[in-house]
This record gives sequence, structure tokens and C-alpha cells, in this order.
Amino acid sequence: MEILDICDEQGRPTGMTVDRAAAHRDGVLHRTAHVWIVRERGGKTQILLQKRSMDKESFPGLYDTSSAGHIPAGVDFLPSALRELEEELGIRAEPGHLHEAGFFRIRYEKMFHGSLFRDNEFTRVYVYREPVDETALRLQASEVDEVRWFDLDTVRREITHSRERFCVPSEGLAVLVRYLNGEGSAACS
Repeated sequence: MEILDICDEQGRPTGMTVDRAAAHRDGVLHRTAHVWIVRERGGKTQILLQKRSMDKESFPGLYDTSSAGHIPAGVDFLPSALRELEEELGIRAEPGHLHEAGFFRIRYEKMFHGSLFRDNEFTRVYVYREPVDETALRLQASEVDEVRWFDLDTVRREITHSRERFCVPSEGLAVLVRYLNGEGSAACS
């Protein structure tokens, strides 16, 4: 059972905890960390996206943020982001390789696998710009079916019209774009 800190609107732990299943059943506010892996190719910015396993509890089979995960109770954002990169993709990054881009909130209710899933997360966003050879990654089979590079502009355009291929959170992508445009660490609500 995965135990999470219940947090306030600023992402600070309240001193209370909840198990992950209850958090998503009841829509309890908890913390996550997202990492966007970015590179420049042919004058375009590209992002590495993971295709979620068909067994995932939400958005199975869709392309999502490079790496993301829940933050266990008592753990902070950066160590969780580093752990998720290694677990999901096999990337052993150093703390200095992750650049904080900002934060955003995820809030929705949606049916998956015949059950209502309530997501209520405070998410810290990091950017990883170190070289990555996607063919050499060790993918966590229970989480990730494959990874693929996409032009950032293509993803931005497509998610405004369709969610058939991507489930990347538009707010998280906006934090990334602001960061890449030199606006530094920024908040999105």
C-alpha cells in the first residue's frame, strides 16, 4: 500500500496521510512530481513522452509526461522526481540535472476501467536536458510500454483539439513552455 501526505493548496504536507487508493477514490489533495525530458533537434524543441501501460489506473495506452509519480509520505519533491526517472526509465540523474520549472494543480474526475477516478494533485515540475538515448532506456514494464520523441509544438497543437493520443496535462506543458521561454520557475493554477 502506497501512503501519501495529504497537502494544502501550496503543496505543504498537513501532517495527515492517506493511502493512494483512497486519495483517488475520494479526491484527496496529495503531491506528485513530473519530469520533462527535453532536447533540441533540427531547430525544434522535442520532448520525450512515455506511453502508459494498458494496466495503468488512468489514461492507459496514451502518451504522457516523460516521467511522473506520487510522492510517498515524508519524502520531498526532488528525491521523488529522481526516483521516478530511475524506476520508470532507468535514468540515474543527479539532483543538479533537474531544473525546477514551477508547479500546477491537477483536478478531474473520470471513469477508467469502469470505476470513477478522482485526481487532486499539487505537482512540482522539473526539466531534464541531459543527453538521452531512448533506445538504451530500461522501461518499467508495469508503467511504461514505450517512449518516443515528439516535437513540442506538435503536442501543444494536438492536445488543444484531441486527447486520442496524448494525456499530458496542458497546465504542466504550459509550465514547461514558460520555463523554456526563459520565464524561469513559474506557477500555474
